[in-house]
Amino acid sequence: MPRTARKKSRSGIYHIIMRGITRQTIFEDKEDCTQFLEALKRYKETSGYQVYAYCLMGNHVHLLMKIGIEPLEQVMRRLEDANRDGSD
Repeated sequence: MPRTARKKSRSGIYHIIMRGITRQTIFEDKEDCTQFLEALKRYKETSGYQVYAYCLMGNHVHLLMKIGIEPLEQVMRRLEDANRDGSD
């Protein structure tokens, strides 16, 4: 069953959770975490978002962020693609 659509925040601030499929591990080691954080920093310039907090776990990520230039969907697509490919 598909999840319900996210409600648009008037403040532009969202708590985002990214999970591995069937809770699959997405960060095998410290290098994986570092690559994700580098992509987060790199795309921040392009997308114009602000990251207030993050927590990287083995099979999921929590992000507290405020959306800037690009919509949330585009930001998440960039981050998911970078994490899946291990690059941007």
